[in-house]
Amino acid sequence: MTRTALVTGGTRGIGAAISKALKEAGYKVAASYAGNDDAAGKFKAETGVPVYKWDVGSFDACAEGVKKVEADLGPIEVLVNNAGITRDVPFHKMTQDQWNAVITTNLGSLFNMTRQVIEGMRARKFGRIINISSINGQKGQFGQVNYSAAKAGDIGFTKALALENAKGGVTVNAICPGYINTEMVQAVPKDVLEKAVIPQIPVNRLGEPDEIARAVVFLAADQASFITGSTLSINGGQYLQ
Repeated sequence: MTRTALVTGGTRGIGAAISKALKEAGYKVAASYAGNDDAAGKFKAETGVPVYKWDVGSFDACAEGVKKVEADLGPIEVLVNNAGITRDVPFHKMTQDQWNAVITTNLGSLFNMTRQVIEGMRARKFGRIINISSINGQKGQFGQVNYSAAKAGDIGFTKALALENAKGGVTVNAICPGYINTEMVQAVPKDVLEKAVIPQIPVNRLGEPDEIARAVVFLAADQASFITGSTLSINGGQYLQ
């Protein structure tokens, strides 16, 4: 039986790696994205993974988007909540818009997306929900009060929802990536990466998107049914918890 997986923010960076890895593992995969049509089109052409455009910060848009995906591919059995944004600024200079944008996209989206699929998963007695949090949701980060708060909330969401669904065949887990070699990290000046970031990572390098993707494939598997409510840290030893 081929299962259907949906990856939010699934056309770029870590999300693109997850989408590709799930497809290679035999899943029917849909990738949602928010606004970069060029990147989404290129991703679709290269991978053959169908792409869908909607704002994960909107409950109604998520409801409509999930209906389209399920009409095309079948019931969603694996949901990867990966979509996220940053609006970095020290808190004493942070605007309400910068706060709300990050909380809505990085935390509110977990409700908006998961609420669309949880009843179906419970009825079918199978589901895999994998939330991509962050090392900075575990340890905090200067200039990221909004992002750290949202990503810490993702972990709490994971633990509580896991307890509610443990008896019904639906697992809920979180992955906390450290500094991964994506466009977002590559935008950091090279000297800052080499002098301030990488020296903090015991393995002495950035992580690769594929390393996160392999963990998602592992947690999504039917055989991972005894793993729920867990937080998997993939950060090269930078933060141990």
